[in-house]
Amino acid sequence: MCVFLFPFRILYVRATFLRQSCRSAFPTCAMKIKRQKQAKKTIGFYKYNFCFREPFQILIDGTFCQAALKGKIQIKEQMPKYLMGEVQLCTTSCALKELESLGKELCGAKFILRRFQTRKCAHAKEPVSASECLLSMLQQTNPHHYFIATQDQELTSGLKEIPGVPLLYIIQNTTVLDKPSQRSLKHVQAVQAGEMVTPSQQQCIRSLKEEQGIGADGAARPGRKRKRKSGNPNPLSCLKKKKKVTAAAATPKRSNGEKKKRNRPRKRKPAGGAAPALATTPSAAS
Repeated sequence: MCVFLFPFRILYVRATFLRQSCRSAFPTCAMKIKRQKQAKKTIGFYKYNFCFREPFQILIDGTFCQAALKGKIQIKEQMPKYLMGEVQLCTTSCALKELESLGKELCGAKFILRRFQTRKCAHAKEPVSASECLLSMLQQTNPHHYFIATQDQELTSGLKEIPGVPLLYIIQNTTVLDKPSQRSLKHVQAVQAGEMVTPSQQQCIRSLKEEQGIGADGAARPGRKRKRKSGNPNPLSCLKKKKKVTAAAATPKRSNGEKKKRNRPRKRKPAGGAAPALATTPSAAS
């Protein structure tokens, strides 16, 4: 009896093990799907309201690279999948110099950061801290549409005061795109209410003013004269002009100045020479 029950016992143990493994894996899959949906919604917000387009430019500092190294995150492979589009990973020379000054402890983060593109900043002669450099790259309205990837809390609080700046950070070995800040939400509400003008609308207004020849102060400025394209001449203008015939020129003159008489055509008579006789009626003959 025990011989026949032994295989069924093995199948029962395998079934319970698979059931438990599926239950343990289900929360991670659900969280991943939820995180992906939230990222898609946030990216759509920045695309619609702040004109973000692919490829997305991501400015990365040393703290993000150090967290990715500890969590074994492949930034180049996972960023395009998470943001669902092409990306350009970049950094600044100030961020690289900051890692170099911190010593050998951050050698791995420095090696990762060197692989990315280096964007020019205004601190070539006098380098500053990475947080200050990244804030200067964004200016007041983030005109170049940068994403910022950092773990620096001080930099994060400064970024939330600038509208239209997406923030990326790492938590529990996963990359997360933060929700839009309150400053960004208020900016969008003001634009929708008609109180503010977006940077794209300002650029359109500027281009229209240049076309109409209006300066920044509202005064009209002389516009450039357009050069006419050289084309073929009008065929009607190439025709020879007809000479007008006057009444005096129509009457022919003789050499001595007398007018020449016009010769009228005369009717010719028949060959007999006599005019044809008229037919008489009988009443007239009587």
